[in-house]
Amino acid sequence: MQKQIKNTSRREAILKVFQGAGILSLGGLVWGAYLNKAKASKLILRPPAALREDDFLRACIKCGACVQACPYDTLKLAQPQEEIPVGTPYFDPRLVPCYMCVDVPCVPACPTHALDIQKLIPEGELESPQNMNVTKMDVGVAVIDEKSCIAYWGIQCDACYRACPLINEAISLDFERNERTGKHAFLKPRIHPDICTGCGKCEHACVTEKAAIFVLPREVAEGKAGNFYIKGWEKKDEDRLRTDTDESTIKGRTNDDDYLNDWEDLIDD
Repeated sequence: MQKQIKNTSRREAILKVFQGAGILSLGGLVWGAYLNKAKASKLILRPPAALREDDFLRACIKCGACVQACPYDTLKLAQPQEEIPVGTPYFDPRLVPCYMCVDVPCVPACPTHALDIQKLIPEGELESPQNMNVTKMDVGVAVIDEKSCIAYWGIQCDACYRACPLINEAISLDFERNERTGKHAFLKPRIHPDICTGCGKCEHACVTEKAAIFVLPREVAEGKAGNFYIKGWEKKDEDRLRTDTDESTIKGRTNDDDYLNDWEDLIDD
């Protein structure tokens, strides 16, 4: 009888081990699928001076130091139900924008340089919290949905313009005559991407139910010409031209005249 009890206890113990392993395996599959889905999101707004997303995810240890350092409760740590890698910091400007603190306390608080202070240091100055320039932060860039923006309808609204901490620099107003009425003028907001920091104060201030102006990561908001075009006025493109031009590119031709002659021959044929 005692032996039977021992065997039963042993079977139950083994069964529990396998049950636990199964739960862990299932949890791992679910968690892995979730992380893949989360990483696929391209619309995450990270704290100021964050590295590029892939580098940021490798460097961020999910310690929450930047969140604790934020005096405005702007930054949040992603939760499991959100399509963002769990424990990583982000913010939703529609709820709470970045207030562009002069001392940018979230950046020096990062222990792994996932928030890179160097991104905020003007060229030629020493890397120091005292030398940080908050206008150099590049969280993203604001984009206007002209179909939803009531200023484009002819209704006077300058909420985003007034909310911008870089007023008349990151957002300006274009005055246009309203040809339909002949009496009123449009005051259309216009984004200057090279100056916009992506703080999101414009999105937070937008009066429409769903913000007609919103911040996107810069690589999502802006187009990319690719490497097919050479800008002759930029030295790095000139250097790239010299580097990329090899025998396979020019097919043995030694000068531009040969290239033009080839085309003339084709046209004549």
